[in-house]
Amino acid sequence: MQTDHSDVRAAMREVNRIFEEEVCAGGRFAALERVYTRDAIILPPGQQSVSGIEGIIGFWADTCRSLKVRSCSLRPYEVAVAGDTAYEVANGEVGTENGPVPLKYVVIWKKEGGSWKWHRDIWNLNS
Repeated sequence: MQTDHSDVRAAMREVNRIFEEEVCAGGRFAALERVYTRDAIILPPGQQSVSGIEGIIGFWADTCRSLKVRSCSLRPYEVAVAGDTAYEVANGEVGTENGPVPLKYVVIWKKEGGSWKWHRDIWNLNS
């Protein structure tokens, strides 16, 4: 019997909402502690990977400020769950002062302390 994992999907939607509304639109980078695991790794396009929540907060604060990010939209189209790990494949868009930037991404999720969070995050631009 296949499980629908609706509770996991709801938790994922909430974390994505935090990233969209609190981080990208609101500039509240401390909220990333509710998005990423403590030992998360991000793999930004054309740059070195960044490890750990402190480094990730610094990366997003610098990036959002330099690009003048005003919004973002995450649109998952594939999600799979296996135990305390899941993955999400999606399209998205970042709204900047110079207009929208379309992108695609894959996030590996991990359950940490009872909450679902981003554990590995890689994206690239649709340019």
